[in-house]
Amino acid sequence: MAALLCLSLAAQDRAKVIAHRGYWRSRGSAQNSIASLDRADEIRVYGAEFDVHVTADGVAVVYHDGNVGGVNIQQSPYAAIKDSILSNGEKIPTLREYLEAGRRMQVRLIFELKPHASPERDREAARIAVDIVREKKRMPQTEFITFSLEAGKELIRLAPEADVYYLNGDLPPADLKALGFAGLDYAYGKMKEHPEWFREAKQLGLGINVYTVNDTALMREMIDAGADFITTDIPNDALNFIRTMYERE
Repeated sequence: MAALLCLSLAAQDRAKVIAHRGYWRSRGSAQNSIASLDRADEIRVYGAEFDVHVTADGVAVVYHDGNVGGVNIQQSPYAAIKDSILSNGEKIPTLREYLEAGRRMQVRLIFELKPHASPERDREAARIAVDIVREKKRMPQTEFITFSLEAGKELIRLAPEADVYYLNGDLPPADLKALGFAGLDYAYGKMKEHPEWFREAKQLGLGINVYTVNDTALMREMIDAGADFITTDIPNDALNFIRTMYERE
């Protein structure tokens, strides 16, 4: 019994894998598609990251780039992009459609709210995001990340029960803690520049996510330094590597 308990605790303490834009390197999938969310859930990663822009008429859509087919998403009405097709044949999903698909899954929804054109638009996008997540009753399943400090502060204000992580890499852990962020979600290069941030974040009780880590040697380096989460384009390989890494120890 004691051995089983130790194994259970070790599994809980392992670094967790987040599929960057879903598990899109899989058959029938595409970045930020509902299929990529399905595949991420099937392989039992901790979370599936996805990107959200808000159109000029207030429709939240799931897509990474700011432009699709030469049309700027944030500056255009939804009608201008609604029929755009992803590489796997899906239409670009709205946030409502994506969250509705997530309702039947266990995977955590790692919601990246993209920066918008002004602080006012960032706050408006945060309000729209929170309203839709609440409407779909997905708040317990959702964690927010953003490069926009203004959007991050507004997400914290509007959804104090949710974890909000900051992506931009320009603030030390103490500043994030003071602002109410749950943790930092920084590029691995930034964390290599500031290895002390691992220790400082741990001391403050902040979570540490590192992106986008597609090399297992680097994965090992970031986990050994203290990363709680690894965001990667190779989630299945990462799961296997981390599992093997802990079994050897």
